[in-house]
Amino acid sequence: MFFNFSFKETEEVFKVKKSSYSKKIVKQLKKEYKEDLEKSKVRTEVNSPTDVEPPLEKTGQIKDIGQEDGTANSEHGEEEMEVESEKEEEKPKAGGAFSSALSSLNVLRPGEIPDAAFIHAARKKRQMARELGDFTPVDSEPGKGRLVREDENDASDDEDDDEKRRIVFTVKEKSQRQKIAEEIGIEGSDDEALVAGEQDEELSRWEQEQIRKGINIPQVQPSQPAEVNNLYYQNTYQTLSYGSSYGIPYTYAAYGSSETKSQKTDNTVPFKTPSNEMTPVTIDLVKKQLKDRLDSMKELHKANRQQYEKHQQSREDSTKAIERLEGSSGGIGEQYKFLQEMRGYVQDLLECFSEKVPLINELESAMHQLYKQRASRLVQRRQDDIKDESSEFSSHSNKALMAPNLESFGRDRVIYQEQVKRRTAEREARRARRRQGREQTGKMADHLEGLSSDDEETSTDVTNFNMERDRILKESSKVFEDVLESFYSIDCIKSQFEAWRSKYFASYKDAYIGLCLPKLFNPLIRLQLLIWTPLEGKCRDFETMLWFESLLFYGCEEQEQVKDDADISLLPTIVERVVLPKLTVISENIWDPFSTTQTSRMVAIVQKLVDGYPSVVNAENKNTQMLLKALLLRMRRTLDDDVFMPLYPKNILENKNSGPYLFFQRQFWSSVKLLGNFLQWYGILSNKTLQELSIDGLLNRYILMAFQNSECGEDSIKKAQSVIACFPKQWFANLKGDKTIPQLENFCRYLVHLADTIYRNSIGCSDVEKRNAREHIKQIIKLLASIRALDHAVTVANDHNVKELKILIEGK
Repeated sequence: MFFNFSFKETEEVFKVKKSSYSKKIVKQLKKEYKEDLEKSKVRTEVNSPTDVEPPLEKTGQIKDIGQEDGTANSEHGEEEMEVESEKEEEKPKAGGAFSSALSSLNVLRPGEIPDAAFIHAARKKRQMARELGDFTPVDSEPGKGRLVREDENDASDDEDDDEKRRIVFTVKEKSQRQKIAEEIGIEGSDDEALVAGEQDEELSRWEQEQIRKGINIPQVQPSQPAEVNNLYYQNTYQTLSYGSSYGIPYTYAAYGSSETKSQKTDNTVPFKTPSNEMTPVTIDLVKKQLKDRLDSMKELHKANRQQYEKHQQSREDSTKAIERLEGSSGGIGEQYKFLQEMRGYVQDLLECFSEKVPLINELESAMHQLYKQRASRLVQRRQDDIKDESSEFSSHSNKALMAPNLESFGRDRVIYQEQVKRRTAEREARRARRRQGREQTGKMADHLEGLSSDDEETSTDVTNFNMERDRILKESSKVFEDVLESFYSIDCIKSQFEAWRSKYFASYKDAYIGLCLPKLFNPLIRLQLLIWTPLEGKCRDFETMLWFESLLFYGCEEQEQVKDDADISLLPTIVERVVLPKLTVISENIWDPFSTTQTSRMVAIVQKLVDGYPSVVNAENKNTQMLLKALLLRMRRTLDDDVFMPLYPKNILENKNSGPYLFFQRQFWSSVKLLGNFLQWYGILSNKTLQELSIDGLLNRYILMAFQNSECGEDSIKKAQSVIACFPKQWFANLKGDKTIPQLENFCRYLVHLADTIYRNSIGCSDVEKRNAREHIKQIIKLLASIRALDHAVTVANDHNVKELKILIEGK
């Protein structure tokens, strides 16, 4: 039978709960109870065995339907049982859910937990069995089957709670429950009493059944060794199950109809009832168990002892570590404080230098520019003097050459001539003063025109130069006037880093201070070297300056030196980064290769750096390469711009007091002087570079031309001797064979030509002249032998019948 709880007045749709405490279910059950009671009385009187068969078939149909729906109930659980009351009218097959739940009561396997639908069906079946006198009819009509579902989301309970809290100001209408009770004929008071009684009775029966179910489940215990079961202290209740204590057999069986139980008897699992007899206890057994227990306790004690000793050792180590760390924490704190102070000091020092270094750079550039202007002025004056004398004594000179920028009206000619006259007067005055100075010193006899350097300045130029230099020095003294001494004094800065090195050398080394110090001292040292120019005679040696003496022993404590200590190379690094760049600027802009004095001083300072600082002043060092490159560029520029050799007819040069002859001699000896200055760089510059500059660029290009243009005689031999005296002897010491270096072949041929010319000029002369000529030829042979030109020497000796060749060669 199906029930549709829908009312036209409210048009409410509600769901049925499964709870046995629902009042609606109780009302409905009362009505069903009365109807079933009347029908059962009629059936017991009238029905026959044949009348039972059709219901059995229908019941089979119901079971089939129940089996189909049972699967869905087991899969979805309670959610499948929640349906709306209006939808139950549209689904007539839903009535088979209850019968399927009834049929599934016998299908429950041992140990399986029943779901909500199973429990509800079991309750319904027990209730019907009690009402029918503990008899469950097999043939129940399909139409008589009932499915009562409880709505889990019943809103009536919530409405009752709201009604209790709500204040009613109107006449309360009868509820649906009261209407149903009036139809049944039960009063409200009796209804409530009946419901309460049935609820208490139902609850007590449910509790008893749950206890019975728990007792019927067998307690299967895992098997234990015989030694454990035979312990002296045994408890009987530990080996007994709940079923044996209550006298219940060890079988799995589900509650339901007798037919269902008969079908499930084959699947029951019988269990042997454990024996309650105690194992006999003997002395040997007790001794054995006590011995085993003692052994296990000894092993446990041994393990605990080892663990204890381990913990004791760990505790001692931890204590020592704590003491050690506590003892060293004071030093770490002091180190941290010191390093923080050094960090602040270095930051302040760098900020100071970032402001002052640009000023130092400007002062250094100004000083270099001042010296450069003076050197350029002297070079330009020498070039102007050469041009003036060449124009004056050249037989091919004309007005255009003498005054190339003259206008057609000739207005500039006057200005040009005035400038020439002024330069000539100044030049002659300087020469007179130099000649007077040589006479006073007694060097007049050995002097040759052109060997002296014309570096005398006017008083005006000297005054201006000194004023500008004093201004720069004054500005340099004001650079650090607003700075504390600890930030510009090399001694103070050095002491700060020495303290760091002596106290915490590890952090000092990790901070790479040894690599940073040369750059840190760089601006301070450049400020002290502002007026340092090694080309001047009064210039101090940089190794005697304060900065050098202050840093000389930095990092050289009495303690053992550390390998790869950067502080050892502090001074060489400063020389590399400060002295070499300054010498590069001096070589490029200030040094005059024509000046023998400047060249000698320049060679001396470079040779000193090469010998004293070989680790930095070498061919692989970048700054050294830049210095040598500047020297070569300056020498090539001098060779191209300053060397001039005039060519005059021999008849003009016969007058040795004439101006052209003096000018020619002066230019020749200045070229020889330049050759000697170039060759002073032997040992510093490579032989190939020197031979290219001195022999190819100067001797073969200018000096040989002067030899060929001069008179062949004793004067030429002296000039040749002066030229050969400039050559380094090491060039010819290791030569093999009888030939000299290839670059001197032209010079050797000239000497052979000179010997032949002297011999020809002596033919027809007196014996004295012939003897003199023969002596001159022997001197030429000696000159050839000195430069290792033995082939040319033998040729000259054979041509002129000189028998003392061996003596001449050995004597050289």
